[in-house]
Amino acid sequence: MKSKHLRRRLITGISLTGLLVVGLLPAASAAPGPAEADDTSARPAAAERGAALPYVEYEAEAADYEGTLLEADPKRTFGHTNFGSESSGRKSVRLDSSGQFVEFTSTNEANSIVVRNSIPDAPGGGGIDATLSLYADGAFVQKLDLSSKHSWLYGNTDDPESLTNSPQADARRLFDESHALLEKSYPAGTKFKLQRDADDSASFYIVDLIDLEQVAPPASKPAECTSITEYGAVPDDGDDDTKAIQDAVTADQNGDIACVWIPEGRWRQEQKILTDDPANQGQYNQIGISDVTIRGAGMWHSQLYTLTEPQNAGGINHPHEGNFGFDIDDNTQISDIAIFGSGRIRGGGGAEGGVGLNGRFGQNIKISNVWIEHANVGVWVGRDYDNIPALWGPADGLEFSGMRIRNTYADGINFTNGTRNSSVDNSSFRTTGDDSLAVWANRYVKDPAVDIAHDNAFTNNTIQLPWRANGVAIYGGYGNKVQNNLIADTANYPGIMLATDHDPLPFSGETLLTGNALHRTGGAFWNEDQEFGAITIFPASRDITGVKIRDTEISDSTYDGIQFKNGGGNVPDVEISGVTIDRSNNGSGILAMGGARGSATLTDVTITDSAEGDVLVEPGSSFVINGAPGINGASGPGR
Repeated sequence: MKSKHLRRRLITGISLTGLLVVGLLPAASAAPGPAEADDTSARPAAAERGAALPYVEYEAEAADYEGTLLEADPKRTFGHTNFGSESSGRKSVRLDSSGQFVEFTSTNEANSIVVRNSIPDAPGGGGIDATLSLYADGAFVQKLDLSSKHSWLYGNTDDPESLTNSPQADARRLFDESHALLEKSYPAGTKFKLQRDADDSASFYIVDLIDLEQVAPPASKPAECTSITEYGAVPDDGDDDTKAIQDAVTADQNGDIACVWIPEGRWRQEQKILTDDPANQGQYNQIGISDVTIRGAGMWHSQLYTLTEPQNAGGINHPHEGNFGFDIDDNTQISDIAIFGSGRIRGGGGAEGGVGLNGRFGQNIKISNVWIEHANVGVWVGRDYDNIPALWGPADGLEFSGMRIRNTYADGINFTNGTRNSSVDNSSFRTTGDDSLAVWANRYVKDPAVDIAHDNAFTNNTIQLPWRANGVAIYGGYGNKVQNNLIADTANYPGIMLATDHDPLPFSGETLLTGNALHRTGGAFWNEDQEFGAITIFPASRDITGVKIRDTEISDSTYDGIQFKNGGGNVPDVEISGVTIDRSNNGSGILAMGGARGSATLTDVTITDSAEGDVLVEPGSSFVINGAPGINGASGPGR
């Protein structure tokens, strides 16, 4: 996404007042911590936007605490070991001394906990393990196991393949997550405390947010399914269960059984599950499974994990795609499991974190309630046509729902290679290392005139804290829709971007952005030379046509609310209606950069508290904005 087009600024001298911080879910009712009496980061999100999540999220800074409040600088600078910039709500709490804590009162019943946290790296890299103490109503509950093995990437470059695990001054991807099922359920109104006790040995702990969830008991095996234990898998023994899982999947694919059951337990997997056909695999087997149903007891209960970093795995695996998860080609359903990778970097030389689910994805595929963590990419949909042309068949009608994708080194879910009529709905994404959701209408397809990504929908998803790139991105295609999503705290890129970099097939028809809420999005990247808006339209190489932005809430943007970026293409006839833009901290409500070309019509658009003008067309731009509340830095309604 790198570009040579650097933006210019016209400063209007408008002061910054009245910071608005919007929370993602109802947060704790505990008393605020020091200097936080007017904190508003616990405000609930609009019910109609984002996923219907099974957990309630609590911000550390909105709780009672003894520790140090960490906050982002005004420009939310990223990449220089900036804990505040990488925190939810751009705030977190640091515990440096024994006895320091974060304490909050729950508003929901819960028997599980997730803590987004940061602890130090090992002096030579590679991470450390440490504990943090959990209390409920003053009584000790258990030690939580924390790790920094999957965080702490280093380098002063924004090229992800050039980052390293070797410690140096500038670090990023500072946070990871710890999760635990508790031995009993705790009712709403329980006072939970995360405390650094004397035997919690890390030199510091940073607590960002806590999720509390009431997890259902493990589901029972459906009568039609056959357990992987029938093929020799043993839960929780630490031995590799790959052969048993592969044998069960192969039996289902061959029609010998009707369904694969992954029971409650932790199951070690050290090779990708795919079509086990040595005659056709070549150097690396890239034939996915077909005609398979895989079910589990629940994402908290049926968990696949690997201990081997993907680049160190051998056998039938492809280094880029990893040694865990599933390669999927056609007619497959997977539900109610977790896939935990072992990736630690998105680097060059094949040293990547692998992919949880990948393949051609074909037709009749539904993936639901799958938790993917510590992968390079959560899900990569599509293969290039020249990769076994006889198997060509782009994803059509693919459905994802209830996905939980966390702490990746690249994309969350990416629809490529002509994916059409497909959707991601009611899913959550946190700390992805590239676009959390993307449609990439790439040209590596059978017929570029026909196989254009189209009519895909990203609806009702909650996206938090991408540490690189966008919340949602659309690169080319037509009929694609981004609707009713809640996107917050992008580290350096837009909440939503439409772009023609990555050499996509053209935009045509309509691209609809509607009903979305974007809080604290946008940022500076590429040497901090490029500043991105909350919604950015970037015609890097060709036109972007048919854009409609409707019924959208944009608040507390790092730079502009909506930005039309310089590029080689044109952006004609954009329709913007029913949009509110409040507090563009270091930019304009709507900006057309100096080289931008095209036009937009504004209807029922409200802009307030913009640092550099409500609507600004920079000198040199031929961009035309009709119906603007204010233009070229002039004051307009709502100012």
